[in-house]
Amino acid sequence: MKERKSAKFNQQQQHQNGHLSPFKLTKLLDPEASWDKDQLGDVLHWIRQVVALVCGLTCGALPLVGGIWIVVFLIISSGIIYGYYAMILKIDEEDFGGHGTLLQEGLFASITVFLVHLSVGRFGRY
Repeated sequence: MKERKSAKFNQQQQHQNGHLSPFKLTKLLDPEASWDKDQLGDVLHWIRQVVALVCGLTCGALPLVGGIWIVVFLIISSGIIYGYYAMILKIDEEDFGGHGTLLQEGLFASITVFLVHLSVGRFGRY
């Protein structure tokens, strides 16, 4: 019981020091929420990875061939990211380094995820 109290006290102390921050899903859609640069970058990165996964598997499962689909993926992915931070969160992009910095978050990793899942989706049919 003493160990349980000690662990709970350590968690509360870490929470007060800012090392352990609870992340609520409601914050993702709240335009009034405050974001620091790292948190917003992480969220944009992972949104882009999910979009890459879905688009890659979709393009791989359907008989979509050609480099045009990479460009279509980039347009869709960047459009979703821009729509998220400009229209849903309504943040001032200059506080986070401008449009270029925000649109670049997770871009190169998402291209890799897209291409890998494009291949998996395409060759998974055989």
